[in-house]
Amino acid sequence: MMGGTGHSSPLDDTDDDVTNAPIWAVFGDLMSGLVGVFVLVLVGVMVVQMDLVSSLQAEVQKREQEEARRMALEQALAGPLQSGRVTLNDGRIGISGAVLFALGSDELRPEGRQVLQSLVPPLKVYLGERQEMLMVSGFTDDKGVQQGNKKFADNWELSAQRALTVTRALIEEGMPRSQVFSAAFGAEQPVASNADAQGRAQNRRVEMAPVPRVVRQPVAAAASAASAP
Repeated sequence: MMGGTGHSSPLDDTDDDVTNAPIWAVFGDLMSGLVGVFVLVLVGVMVVQMDLVSSLQAEVQKREQEEARRMALEQALAGPLQSGRVTLNDGRIGISGAVLFALGSDELRPEGRQVLQSLVPPLKVYLGERQEMLMVSGFTDDKGVQQGNKKFADNWELSAQRALTVTRALIEEGMPRSQVFSAAFGAEQPVASNADAQGRAQNRRVEMAPVPRVVRQPVAAAASAASAP
């Protein structure tokens, strides 16, 4: 009889390698998958961060442009603003309705025309440098048109006529027709409470605001562009 030597035969080693090989292969595949997932997550995070940085930069640039625009408008209107009859808030030039018109009227007062005369020269330069237009907006308080006033049906019509009166006066004082237009808001968008006389007086106003000019293609050019391959 041959006693046991305590050593494994070559066949036994081969069987162990065959048994362990699939385990290492599965482990390798798992690690590769995890690395792939990690890379995808990392790329996704980097893309999100880049988008955030880009959005932040765009917002900062927008705010800087708005601030520069506000400062330029404030500088252009330094004279009228010092008179105290004109205000500037968020790019909107405000004139009290009492300066421009009598209560319930759309007839421009001499004092109001003087204010508009002082605004035209600096606004012409400002608008021309930026290719912008001037929107003239009329506002009223929430009180209805006074009884006996047959000229206006309601506050919408009163605010519209006041805006038109100011627009025409600006044109008469030298503002190009192509650079100004009017809008009416009636009692909408108040700047103060209509609960007392002081608040209602603040709401009866005319505002002027520079706005971007809409560039429209001529009809022929637009049709040619649409038909081009």
